Amino acid sequence: MKQFYQNGGNCYFIHRSIRISHFAGKDGVLNMDYVKMWRDYLFKVDHVLRNETHFLFVETIEDAELVLE
Repeated sequence: MKQFYQNGGNCYFIHRSIRISHFAGKDGVLNMDYVKMWRDYLFKVDHVLRNETHFLFVETIEDAELVLE
């Protein structure tokens, strides 16, 4: 079952959640290039969000449009 996440008026599907510490070097500095590599590697992921403990690799849910013919 997919998890949904709402942030700033947008809705997302969470595909993967990875602890922030996994992207930090021994000196504690975050390597954002690794975060970008994960984003590009994961299927359908188009955005990365961050909470207190994790990076959330998400897919943006587009607004639905009603088409009348």
